[in-house]
Amino acid sequence: MSIATEQAEIVSEFSMFDDWMQRYEYMIELGKSLPLIDQAHKTDDNVIKGCQSKVWVHAELDDDKIVFTADSDAIITKGIIAILIRAFSNQPPKEILAAETHFIDEIGLKEHLSPTRANGLVSMIKQLKMYALAYQTQLS
Repeated sequence: MSIATEQAEIVSEFSMFDDWMQRYEYMIELGKSLPLIDQAHKTDDNVIKGCQSKVWVHAELDDDKIVFTADSDAIITKGIIAILIRAFSNQPPKEILAAETHFIDEIGLKEHLSPTRANGLVSMIKQLKMYALAYQTQLS
């Protein structure tokens, strides 16, 4: 499934909820289904800088596609990274680098986060794209 298709699905799922409490609950559920990062990868090197809570992200190249795993010590943040991983994992680095993130605005996520969590969201996206850039450079 392409990144754009995955993002459209996420937007569609979030549009089913009437209010933000329901959306937060859904985000928490998504966080619980996150493919967990191996304990060996929960290192300072994999902590995303700029997040209020701890968020670890690990990336591996598998068959020219990046597979992300992650974890967080906060339930909302875990939900946020779960959404991003769902959109970008199992995709070629070039696709991740070219991908837009308008779906974040479409589901209204940024406007319903505290300023520090919104900064963390930007840091998470930046980190996923940095992994994509590093792997794209290796593939070139």
